[in-house]
Amino acid sequence: MARIDRAALRQKIQNLTGLTDDERAALLQLAAEGRSYGLVWEDREEAVEERLREELPVLVEDKELALIDGGQEAPNHILIEGDNLEALTALSYTHEGRVDVIYIDPPYNTGNKDFVYNDSFVDSEDSYRHSKWLSFMSKRLRIAKRLLSDRGVIFISIDDNEQANLKLLCDQVFGERNFVAQVVWERAYAPVNLKKHFSESHDYIICYAKRIEDAVCNGLPRTTDANDRYSNPDNDPRGVWKAADSTVGPVVKDKLYEIKLPSGRTVTPPSGRCWVYTEERFYEMVADGRIWFGPNGDSSPSVKKFLTEVKQGITPMTIWKYSEVGHSQDAAKEVKDIFGGESRFTYPKSMRLIKRIAGLYGDKSSTVLDFFAGSGTTLHAVMQLNKEDGGKRQCILVTNNENNICREVTYERNKRVIEGYTTPKGGQVEGLHENNLRYYRTRLLPRERTNRNMRALVSAATDLLCIKEGVFEELNVESLALKAGLTPKDVRLFSDGERAMMVVYNEEAIPDIVDWLLTAPATNVLTHSRTNAIKVYVFSPGSYAWDDDFAPVLDRVELCALPEAIYQAYKNVLPKKRAQRTTDETSPKGGEE
Repeated sequence: MARIDRAALRQKIQNLTGLTDDERAALLQLAAEGRSYGLVWEDREEAVEERLREELPVLVEDKELALIDGGQEAPNHILIEGDNLEALTALSYTHEGRVDVIYIDPPYNTGNKDFVYNDSFVDSEDSYRHSKWLSFMSKRLRIAKRLLSDRGVIFISIDDNEQANLKLLCDQVFGERNFVAQVVWERAYAPVNLKKHFSESHDYIICYAKRIEDAVCNGLPRTTDANDRYSNPDNDPRGVWKAADSTVGPVVKDKLYEIKLPSGRTVTPPSGRCWVYTEERFYEMVADGRIWFGPNGDSSPSVKKFLTEVKQGITPMTIWKYSEVGHSQDAAKEVKDIFGGESRFTYPKSMRLIKRIAGLYGDKSSTVLDFFAGSGTTLHAVMQLNKEDGGKRQCILVTNNENNICREVTYERNKRVIEGYTTPKGGQVEGLHENNLRYYRTRLLPRERTNRNMRALVSAATDLLCIKEGVFEELNVESLALKAGLTPKDVRLFSDGERAMMVVYNEEAIPDIVDWLLTAPATNVLTHSRTNAIKVYVFSPGSYAWDDDFAPVLDRVELCALPEAIYQAYKNVLPKKRAQRTTDETSPKGGEE
């Protein structure tokens, strides 16, 4: 193929007539990419993107659905009802770089009414079926990457319909070098004999890291059988150990020395082998009590391998058997039992499967995200894992409310898991009480930056700020206002006893707020220590957070101007606004404001 002069090509595109500005921009972008290898598809616009060109998402809590009896020390799990592209946009402000594990089970695009695109099912005869799915997934995965911490990983369930396309898409989004593994999950244990050729018994789980060099696999827990091989026959204060071979092959000459046993007998390595250590190192280990000569001191030496020094996690393999992590039938029964025998959700994932995923990366305080939440298995698995290992992991779920799934399945399932439930056979399942669950809905506000719209955004974003700061308990500002006469229209306060957050809606109240913050009672109510800075979000028409006005208390506050901080975060993920033509075709207006 002849080499293309891209500069000349761009000039020809500029000179073409009959194109809209968006069409011209798209052609120029294609000409600039010049990708010779990779996945190519036709981008398909979604209705939600059209909304986001003109509106901004926030999250608003439904406090009537809050389950908060777990107490202040319990993790605050979050369930978001709404389109996941809107919810991910909002999370790009609250959680960029803060999520350690993402698990999603997106639609597999089988053509059997499992993938809805712009309110219509995509069937197997749709000539744009794969393009629509790739376009849909690409937009969400690119935001998901922004949410991952540097050590974060994402797991994606898929089957053969889109597995190959998904792998190439993830190579583009996350980088081929950040590919971790493709797991085969044995999801079924019995063949379907009605199948003509093969009875599929597995799905895939594709795993990518944000930065492969920073991702650390915790491994799988060691089995009891493995630990049973350790003992402590000589009462070594370092704990239980097991004997390991002290010889190795091939032969190394300086490791062929003769060893004198405590019994007086001498031994040499077996034919074709030598000692593991040099003579000097060997007797250093003898002095350190790390060599075992048997209970009578007359056995060939063994090296003591202490359990405390052994890597506690076992490296996982890439085939996960149903006997280890459950299968689809197990998962369906789990959900059915929780709902008293009702079948409210088809094809849920096994809780044991998601529990393994949630525990493989991150730590006991990690944040886990699932933005195709379905029946809510991910939250159930995270809460169960926390109970088993004493963790405080937080889980964020996102799902739409089609057919009332969010309210009647995702929420209701985990409400019963937290509070306890009765199985169809009358068995009582104790609740996972040490958890809080908060229910949010997405809400859209005008995107145009008028003063009125900016004030409305700051007013509506308070719940978003609570999620960002992890502080949810509101204090009564009127009872704390003393002589300042402040009301919730001016300022709202939130605290968890150690951290505090203030949202200032009325900049004219700043002098009174500063005077109020200077009083000892006010400061003590907000924080137990003056060294803890109060996070103050304050309305401002720009990026200036009224630093000069807060000068007397700058040592005890951390200022942030709103809504500018939200605009800046959203700018990275929102679709561009449509260019607007004027009567003068040479002077187009529009774009980002």
